[in-house]
Amino acid sequence: MTRLRTLIADDEPLARERLRGFLEKETDIDIVAEFGDGTAAGDYLQREPVDAVFIDIEMPGLTGVQVAASLPDPGRIALVFVTAHQEFALEAFGVRAVDYLLKPFDRSRLRASLERVREHFRLRNSAQLGERLSQLLDEREAGAKAGPGQRIAVRTDGRIVFLRAEELHWAEAADNYVVLHTAQGRLMLRETLSSIEHRLDPRSFARVNRSALVNLDHIKELQPAFHGDYVVILRTGVRLPLSRSLRGQLDRFIR
Repeated sequence: MTRLRTLIADDEPLARERLRGFLEKETDIDIVAEFGDGTAAGDYLQREPVDAVFIDIEMPGLTGVQVAASLPDPGRIALVFVTAHQEFALEAFGVRAVDYLLKPFDRSRLRASLERVREHFRLRNSAQLGERLSQLLDEREAGAKAGPGQRIAVRTDGRIVFLRAEELHWAEAADNYVVLHTAQGRLMLRETLSSIEHRLDPRSFARVNRSALVNLDHIKELQPAFHGDYVVILRTGVRLPLSRSLRGQLDRFIR
């Protein structure tokens, strides 16, 4: 379990004691510092890593909002403002607080606030994981082409799907998208057909026309059409016109 390094700042000793008593009962909270004025709290936050801050707004020295505004990386820390004055709420959320605790509050209300703190870190960790996966995907796309037994990674509907090259029957361009046709169904990507083609082994995949790319292993037959044209017929029954510019490469489609 990840434990959250937590700071308390309030100029009222009884308020700090009450808040500390509630937080100490939580298994994922580590109280690492406690201050009675904003200036000392702000100095500490400039030096030490902290995950969550429960801070009063009206304090000697810097106010809680001033402390929050001075944070070097405010999006990383989960801020909860604790105050007896409701009129400060708008100002507090202006510095991206995750919650606003109005004194006096009970343990139930505090636990609701803690859930917002935890959700802040769940979302942040999820975003970091997504960024890392996206980086790995970009690195993979720049690497070797995917042939039989290898996989390509594609982004679709906010997901990253890993698809074996042999699972891809054919791909078609659709405006600003590409539709991948697989045994499991269709995947729509915001990519170009050329970018997909670049990531696939040319010994296994080929363009049949400007808008379609096929897996050579899934071609059932080539059927003559009018005026010397051909139609590529896949094992699924899909019929695709063969571009005249590719008619001289018919031997490529014979496996």
